[in-house]
Amino acid sequence: MSSLLVSLPDSVLREAVGELPAGVEVVLWALDGPAPRPRFDIVVTPYMGATDRLAHLAGVDARMVQSQSIGFDGVGQVLPRGHVFANAASVHETSTAELTLALILASQRGIPDFVRAADRGEWAPEQHASLADRTVLLLGYGGVGRAIESRLLAFETTVIRVARTARSDEHGVIYGLESLPELLPQADIVVVGVPLTSETTHLVDDAFLCRMRDGSLLVNIARGPVAATDALLRHATDGRLRLALDVTEPEPLPAGHPLFALPNVLISPHVGGASSAMLPRMARLVREQIERMLRGETPLNVVLTS
Repeated sequence: MSSLLVSLPDSVLREAVGELPAGVEVVLWALDGPAPRPRFDIVVTPYMGATDRLAHLAGVDARMVQSQSIGFDGVGQVLPRGHVFANAASVHETSTAELTLALILASQRGIPDFVRAADRGEWAPEQHASLADRTVLLLGYGGVGRAIESRLLAFETTVIRVARTARSDEHGVIYGLESLPELLPQADIVVVGVPLTSETTHLVDDAFLCRMRDGSLLVNIARGPVAATDALLRHATDGRLRLALDVTEPEPLPAGHPLFALPNVLISPHVGGASSAMLPRMARLVREQIERMLRGETPLNVVLTS
């Protein structure tokens, strides 16, 4: 009978994973110190802030390291050689798309203004821009981008898709990054959802923001360093652009940071994937990876081999 040794970071995920096939042994290890065993078949990392802990895998024979995040920026610099790393594609796309639409709708329809007025005990009706009939540029077209697009189309928007390289699919053209200068002035809303790489660090800089339309909305649900904070602050402070940010640089944003004080800036504290959908979907992915390994099949979502 096949047997597997699986490391899970906490009892919450262990309970969610539920009953496993015979021969699967589970050990709790949050990568917060030396490995409790010299060998694992699957090591599941903690959610968020665990990249540095990957160094504890040095000298550990692990067939696969399973992340609980989609992004894997910085992992290649820390993951010891000889390890296969898989991300959590399929877990966070829906929740991140939900939050993206919530940020867009709240910003477009003036929800923060209404909440502030209600806090003052005031009835303050005002007409705001619709989401319907707006042009939205999606910068980044992976699983999250596709999930956002499907929801945007239901709101009767025009969606422009931009990815690292140009290509086409059954829905038409997907532009490459080189087309951004001509595309940015066409958009009412720009959603940034690219992975953080050397190419995308500070991709959203002063020149990028200058090409956006006056009064348009920038939504960042990628990683904070994709956007240059000084440039964001400058364009929001003069009122030319509106911002909706789930990620910032630095992160967390320090108390009293000037971005917090601007009425045209909406900030959520990096909670794109943090919803009730995460745990059961992560548990489902872990069970699928275990079952695939028991069957001798290739694991899902492998993004790095060190």
